[in-house]
Amino acid sequence: MSLKYQVVPVTSFAQNCSIVWCDETMIGVVIDPGGDVQQLEMLIKELGVKVESLVLTHGHLDHVGGTEPLAQALNANIVGPHQADNFWLQGLENQSQMFGFPLTKAFVPNRWLDDGDTVTFGQQTLQVIHTPGHTPGHVVLYSAEAKQAFVGDVLFKGGIGRTDFPQGDYNTLIDSIKQKLWPLGNDVAFVPGHGPESTFGSERVSNPFVADEMPLY
Repeated sequence: MSLKYQVVPVTSFAQNCSIVWCDETMIGVVIDPGGDVQQLEMLIKELGVKVESLVLTHGHLDHVGGTEPLAQALNANIVGPHQADNFWLQGLENQSQMFGFPLTKAFVPNRWLDDGDTVTFGQQTLQVIHTPGHTPGHVVLYSAEAKQAFVGDVLFKGGIGRTDFPQGDYNTLIDSIKQKLWPLGNDVAFVPGHGPESTFGSERVSNPFVADEMPLY
């Protein structure tokens, strides 16, 4: 048995939505369904995945915009992010207007996520790591077995998440990356919220914001 995933860029922000499943049971989750719901529905059907939950890394519109319609279409639960991002979810109508997105109404997930929680589907388990900085309630989802992380907008290939949004904090973000992600191992591959995949080891060598020779602050 193994963890499988397919990344689908959605919305005008080319946000990496990930369909993630257990290849033994074909039960899965969708991480950050930001939009383009019909495209996601079709692909999920083609892959033959039974989606149980939609899992959110944080409350920004490009990551959550398609959540409610997709949850209804798939009869799936909405899980995450951490409750500290509730103000982002409650402000979705304002976010839609600001970015010129289709109107997205505020919603509350079926379950908030805390540091140390797990999300299970089929024979697979994702560990929940609370990683504030980009937003206060951001979480990362990590499969120890597959050495695979889904990091939302915490870390990118060659970059890190913005910290100039409400309740963002640069030092907190750097701490989240160095204290919570790096200890997972250099061989961990990650899917970021935007752009190409990479590994923690590669970013420790080359990422100008968090490479190891950089001072912590």
